[in-house]
Amino acid sequence: MSFLKKLKNEILIADGAMGTLLYNYGKDSCLEELNLSHSDKIEDIHRAYIHAGANIIQTNTYAANYLKLQRYGLEDSVKEINSAAVQIAKKAANNNTTILGTIGGNRGIKPLAISLEDIKRTFREQLYCLQLEGVDGIILETYYDLEELKTVLSIAKKETDLPIISQVSVHEIGILQNQVTVAEAFHQLEELGSDVVGLNCRLGPHHMIASFENVPLLKHAYLSAYPNASLPAFTDGKFEYKDNAEYFQQSAIEFRKQGVRLLGGCCGTTPDHIQAFSNALKNSQPVVEKTIYEKITTNRIVTAQHIRETKPLEEIVKERPSVIVELDPPRKLNTERFFEGAQKLKEAGIDALTLADNSLASPRICNTALGSLTKNKTGIRPLVHIACRDRNIIGLQSHLMGLHTLGLNDVLAITGDPARVGDFPGASSVYDMSSFDLISMIKQLNKGLSFSGKNLGEKTNFSVAAAFNPNVRQVDKAVKRMEKKIEAGADYFITQPVYSEEKIIELYEATKHIKAPIYIGLMPLISSNNAEFLHNEVPGIKISDSIRQTMAVYKEDPVQACKEGVKITKSLIDVASQYFNGIYLITPFLRYELSVELAQYTHEITARLRRTTNEKSSVNG
Repeated sequence: MSFLKKLKNEILIADGAMGTLLYNYGKDSCLEELNLSHSDKIEDIHRAYIHAGANIIQTNTYAANYLKLQRYGLEDSVKEINSAAVQIAKKAANNNTTILGTIGGNRGIKPLAISLEDIKRTFREQLYCLQLEGVDGIILETYYDLEELKTVLSIAKKETDLPIISQVSVHEIGILQNQVTVAEAFHQLEELGSDVVGLNCRLGPHHMIASFENVPLLKHAYLSAYPNASLPAFTDGKFEYKDNAEYFQQSAIEFRKQGVRLLGGCCGTTPDHIQAFSNALKNSQPVVEKTIYEKITTNRIVTAQHIRETKPLEEIVKERPSVIVELDPPRKLNTERFFEGAQKLKEAGIDALTLADNSLASPRICNTALGSLTKNKTGIRPLVHIACRDRNIIGLQSHLMGLHTLGLNDVLAITGDPARVGDFPGASSVYDMSSFDLISMIKQLNKGLSFSGKNLGEKTNFSVAAAFNPNVRQVDKAVKRMEKKIEAGADYFITQPVYSEEKIIELYEATKHIKAPIYIGLMPLISSNNAEFLHNEVPGIKISDSIRQTMAVYKEDPVQACKEGVKITKSLIDVASQYFNGIYLITPFLRYELSVELAQYTHEITARLRRTTNEKSSVNG
């Protein structure tokens, strides 16, 4: 029975990432060439996915076309590599396994860089090779450019009777890079004859599920989803994904509710993720009806009072409790709510407003521009993040000289999320420097010397913060990185958000020998989905099981869920204030009213603690 017939009454499980597992083997060159040189490794991965419950596997041919193989001088090996891939998959398969020939997209964020004529020629060659070896179907995956996908789909429909799966990849929830909605794109692909249409890559389960929420069930095609494991972290020159198979088991139920009948995995997924999908949907029937709901969100505004001080932050936080707040620059050009929030946070008495540098590699309004305007409009101190990802050494020095000229002297030096995480995965991540190098070079500017050692004519006066991630298995290793950043010149530290009272105490014990001040990062959760997304898909964040379970209680009540998230953060402030002078509040989705409330609460708690300490001192004196 063909897999299309099975999809009428079943939900089928596909395999997960091939490249991720090969990357783990240390293979970071042409992964498709491994069909020839390391066929045993490819076969082992196929078998592992089948053993995990995959009904459908893909050939290791994503980039096995002329255009991509020529980067490695392998353009004349298209037939050999594709043929070997199918033969390996057949060797690994059992009687219940469907083998799909994989053909990946070529165009990325610069669609016109490759002509349609070149795409047509290279596609026909690869399609012919896969057909010749007898695959059971064709999967067209990771197409960011809808024009390219429609072009090759039209060719495939003319040249083969095999079932065809067509999958687009998106940067934003529910919309392609040419502004066509996912629902409209699926409709167009269905009209062209695709048997299955869906999404793969780029997004983890949370955002991919959200992308399906406005997609109706189709009349003539089934829906598929191949999410990434998470957003990747870039650590010591390697991409790493979260180990979150349990989360995938929960996500499988949500994918089914959205009408997905073919469920697999993309970057970062492993046999464990696929087994989680398989276990969750065993004997499940696909949905045959689906209702589309329009989402409505509300915001609440509160007011407060302002406290201001002009000392460097590392001095302030050594002398007294200090609160800083992150308010991300907007992703759109309307800045009204941002400046409204900045003013309210100033009135709440925060010591600095931190502005991320295109966090998660997604373009936002320049944080330097907003920082300068914020300082001039409100008088609040901007703390500007600087990511190594987007600028080479020339750009970094120029950027820092510009900050100095604008009088923006508070900076956070970070490596930055890799470009593949963000809206433009084909963009280059520069990384001329690491955060260690950047810290050292900023301190060199403070001596009046450029990166190359030339005299700048005057000294800069930067106060340099560094990032610290306590959400790791071995905190002692993270502390060693912290010590190296201090050696490079870091004045103080700002942590990733923490969601555990035990972690705060553990961090205190691990760092109490360090003299550099630490701001403990805290970010209120606003929903159960928000908690699951942060825990399972965002690098550097872990949320305890108890907190996630608490948030899950209010999954259907967004207002109460948000209140519970604030309550949890307040309990963390209670503990953090006993051990650290610095509290770093991270504002979710520009909902500054939450940070205002938490800043006020922090001031109340720290004032109470100081009164108690003074009273004890008086009694003991």
